[in-house]
Amino acid sequence: MTVRAAQRQVVTERLAGHLLATGLSRTSVRQLAAAAGVSDRMLLYYFRDKAEALGEAMGHVAAQLGGRLEAALPAGARLSPERLLAESARIVTAPDVRPFMALWMEVIAAAARGEAPFAGIAGQVTAGFLGWIETRLDIEDAERRAATAGLILAAVDGLALLEIGAGAPAALAAAERARDLRFTP
Repeated sequence: MTVRAAQRQVVTERLAGHLLATGLSRTSVRQLAAAAGVSDRMLLYYFRDKAEALGEAMGHVAAQLGGRLEAALPAGARLSPERLLAESARIVTAPDVRPFMALWMEVIAAAARGEAPFAGIAGQVTAGFLGWIETRLDIEDAERRAATAGLILAAVDGLALLEIGAGAPAALAAAERARDLRFTP
């Protein structure tokens, strides 16, 4: 790895931490550079533009969350939709995952407003989450498995919305109820 690549990795990690701590409220080039501990010029030396810096940082955030998900439900695990929903609900309502989910809600909102580069980021992260869910579902039919993955993702993201709008107790109560849901074959 070149020195530039190694330094870019450090900057990416710092940007990811900044996004988890502040959300999207402090994402001007100057604010991102300060968070990374570099000058504006150096930030743009490591990345073509702000969009690339945010994309790389969000990729790092997604990889961090993916690592937590992988540790909780390793590849190769095949679960019923009910069990996967309940386990996913438990994971995303954990206190250490809340900053990830809050940032994710901000990214989705920015994508809905058409703000660059968030539509692309949202699409990539959503595809990654859907793929992660699909590979863990014990459903033979590919079409049904994909549709069920979408439903589980919508429910899990809904827990993050519920927590923001109604508070953690409401989200935790809803996550607990996820265990009682049944999917028809």
